[in-house]
Amino acid sequence: MSVTDRPTTADLATTRRRARLGSFVGTTIEWYDFYLYGTAAALVFPQLFFPSYSPLTGTLLALLTYSAGFIARPLGGIVMGHYGDKVGRKAMLVTSLMVMGVATTLIGLLPTYATIGVWGPVGLLTLRIVQGFGVGGEWGGAVLVAVEHAPETRRGVFGAWPQAGVPAGLLLANGVFTATSLLLSEDAFLAWGWRVGFLGSAALIVVGLVIRLQMEETPDFDRVKAEGAVARFPLGQVLRRQWREVLLAIGLRLSQNAIFYILTVFSLTYVTTTLGLDRTYALAGVLVASAISIGGLLFTGWLSDEYGRRRVYLVGAVASGLFCFPFFWLLDTRSGLLIVVAIVVGIFFHDLMYGPQAAFTSELFEPEHRYTGASLGYQTSSVVAGGLSPVLAVLLLGWSGGEPWSVALYLVGFSAVTIAATWLSRETHAGNRTSAG
Repeated sequence: MSVTDRPTTADLATTRRRARLGSFVGTTIEWYDFYLYGTAAALVFPQLFFPSYSPLTGTLLALLTYSAGFIARPLGGIVMGHYGDKVGRKAMLVTSLMVMGVATTLIGLLPTYATIGVWGPVGLLTLRIVQGFGVGGEWGGAVLVAVEHAPETRRGVFGAWPQAGVPAGLLLANGVFTATSLLLSEDAFLAWGWRVGFLGSAALIVVGLVIRLQMEETPDFDRVKAEGAVARFPLGQVLRRQWREVLLAIGLRLSQNAIFYILTVFSLTYVTTTLGLDRTYALAGVLVASAISIGGLLFTGWLSDEYGRRRVYLVGAVASGLFCFPFFWLLDTRSGLLIVVAIVVGIFFHDLMYGPQAAFTSELFEPEHRYTGASLGYQTSSVVAGGLSPVLAVLLLGWSGGEPWSVALYLVGFSAVTIAATWLSRETHAGNRTSAG
């Protein structure tokens, strides 16, 4: 490349800004769609799609359809990771956004059990699996667009931008549910109000597509293409060359993912069903925590640039493990304020892991199979720790007679695995590289 072909400082700044904006806005929309379903599964789907069962069984069945989306996530990660490593990151981000948006909009049009009987739950399950496939390919592409456009010493904070799209999507999803709950009567909300958020996804997808189509392909992928190093079969290559990093990526994710879904999904069920409180208490906690988390993730991503990914991640894993029992003690006070405090504190400890996670996981893998490797580690752990956690928590709660100590102990076990995986991982940040502990 000649000197005249090189991008100017202004061009480079514009490209990086588009990468951050495209990864953040698109991820916000994707996770809005995904979390909208989680909130509905905890609060309204039991009555609408599983009305012939007891409240506990109906909730469990609704959460099982919620978990089905996680089962499809590794497949989405593998398929889109394959093409993301062969064709490019940008194309897969556009594809994942379209898949997710269509599925979410169709959920908003789906007849309930009262209208079409068992085909209502079947349709719900099918569309949830499609959602899972779409979001399975989203994360790897979004974080790579941000991380691979970043200066090497700022990959932590750049990678935190798509991570911040997760609480932004959660905030938007719960905000829509809270607003419609407050503005409508219970009958109107169950009749049609719950559909508003799902149908609104169609407009959001148009916004996301416009922004993502303006993004540039990443320098790392362009370099892989220029060197003729594009992998013929990325999945086989990453499992052959970096299987240890795949296992570490899974372990790094377990505690963070399980704790997040207990805080944001199971807590809604626990507060409303077990404690018998109004749903607005838990929703308020999730809303406040999500708003704070947007800035918190950017902060913890920056911390990982200053002090290293491994050190910040380890602090988050230990703090999260120690907070598992106090979290439920605070919920059991039945105080609205303390419920909000419990969720906010739990999310902050979680953010110490999730903020650096994009850069940490991406940097574990070589560029030619990075999309596949990062997606495989991230999405595999999502099945075990994310999708199943709310379901297992309901079962554990029933087994322990409604006492939450069993759920807290379950989370402590995942924390122990993540602490070990973090300790065994090498430091990946440019200024702090070390061998594994």
